[in-house]
Amino acid sequence: MSRTQVPELICPAGSLPALKAAVDHGADAVYLGYRDDTNARNFAGLNFDRKAMLEGLRYAQSRQRKVLMAINTFAQPGRVADWQRAVDGAADIGVDAVILADIGLLDYASRRHPELRLHLSVQGSATSYEAVNFAHREFGVRRAVLPRVLTLAQVETVIRHTAVDIEVFGFGSLCVMNEGRCWLSSYATGESPNTVGACSPAKYVKWEKSPGEMSTRLNGILID
Repeated sequence: MSRTQVPELICPAGSLPALKAAVDHGADAVYLGYRDDTNARNFAGLNFDRKAMLEGLRYAQSRQRKVLMAINTFAQPGRVADWQRAVDGAADIGVDAVILADIGLLDYASRRHPELRLHLSVQGSATSYEAVNFAHREFGVRRAVLPRVLTLAQVETVIRHTAVDIEVFGFGSLCVMNEGRCWLSSYATGESPNTVGACSPAKYVKWEKSPGEMSTRLNGILID
């Protein structure tokens, strides 16, 4: 992102109505993912099958809005083809970019679909301009999403030392963990956001109220 460029407003879309609402109310782009393990926000009741994805893509692009597809978990041994098929499918339907974290997938996408715009996911944990520039040099990454734990000064340092577009989060839940390196859900529940897209899986989260306070437990472990 250049210093004179007006930033894009990019909104998440966990459903077709959410996508349409974002497009209708000023989003420049939406990011979304399939209802499967390739999506780092694979929550119950959310996300897209192929039919809904195509409808959402048509709706957004017909209004000059961009659609970015998140395939941002890490391919598992013996199942790499599932993630590769997701990349192939994204290229086939004509999304404006794919958001990837796995370096094997970045390599696959850059070689198999050289025309496909690649964004480095926040799950890729690029906390320095050296990491961002590596992704650009090796895989042709055009944009990097920085982890939320970086300070504004650190973000500015990255921007000054790279030609790659930089994306940051402006709203949403704030976690003390560095995206892509968190083992909390895996430790507490056996389900990791890096593998099956389950950050604090809902079935394991419980809230407990007491006078003047509320606590949150993940599979019995106090987390807030």
